[in-house]
Amino acid sequence: MNQGSSENPTFQVVEVTRAATPMISTWPYTGYEEHSTWFHADRGPDSSVIQTGDRIDVVVWDNQENSLISDGTKQTPIPPLTVSSSGSVFLPYVGDVVVRGLTADSARDRIQRKMEMIVPAAQVQVQVSPGRNNSVDVASGVGSPGRFPLENRNTRIMSVLALAGGVNSALRHPRVRLQRNGQVYETRVESILAEPSMNIRVQGGDQIAIVEDARSFTVLGASREQKLVYFEKERMNALDALSAAGGLNPGRADPQGILILREYHPRDLTPGPRGPDMQQVIFSVDMTNADGLFAARQFQIMPNDTLMATESPITAAQTIMGLFGTVIGVTSSVNNLSN
Repeated sequence: MNQGSSENPTFQVVEVTRAATPMISTWPYTGYEEHSTWFHADRGPDSSVIQTGDRIDVVVWDNQENSLISDGTKQTPIPPLTVSSSGSVFLPYVGDVVVRGLTADSARDRIQRKMEMIVPAAQVQVQVSPGRNNSVDVASGVGSPGRFPLENRNTRIMSVLALAGGVNSALRHPRVRLQRNGQVYETRVESILAEPSMNIRVQGGDQIAIVEDARSFTVLGASREQKLVYFEKERMNALDALSAAGGLNPGRADPQGILILREYHPRDLTPGPRGPDMQQVIFSVDMTNADGLFAARQFQIMPNDTLMATESPITAAQTIMGLFGTVIGVTSSVNNLSN
């Protein structure tokens, strides 16, 4: 397995110890597109602010006769206004009024001051309907996908998921995938439920989807089960991986030879301790001593890793002897038939 003496080695073998795990933990993430880490919650104002694309309905109240605005009634509605890319709306006889970034009450005060210049006794009523930049889209993995306006700037992601009908219970290990400003953030739903600080504020324009955790690794060799294992939590170490596979086969496995096979991208190669020397790396863990056990707890499994429990030398010898015994038995049977 060790090609250290080979002139042209094709893979690198790294022994996993407590001293080595801090260095290994800085090596590149592999096997899955690593998205930006999730962020912690903060608090925003409880009032919503007007954004580009919001619709504003303005009603002007004026009891003066011969008013520029009034058409003979005290109440004069202005056709719906959409906040432009410059953050303003156009009002007849007034011109452009910048309202982006204001609350509905602040926008009403500003519009009324502008109106008083032409209609001194006017009173203004303003109603804001959130547009694309003041709402979030929940695309999949919930009971009722759709677009949801934000009541205020302190709306949390769990509140939005509740409005969308909740997370689909049929999903395996569901993850929240959030797209914001060209970046993608992901975490497990259970992590948000367990940690209030991860229940972040959503922002207008956020795209949210609930997806199954597709990350997996393969377990082979002398483990109790040989199978594809999906990640059961956000991070799994080598002991977690063995546990998910049912542990080692006590009659076959060699606890000194626990191997993790991993493949790195060519761009990740960094000769020296800061990264792998070769694309294919085999990490070796000895679980017969305390150092190896603690190192296994610190060593993080990556998606698409292959965890292999090697067979003990005694088991290998027994297999070979069994093979010889089978061959001898077949030979004896053939001789008896010949006679």
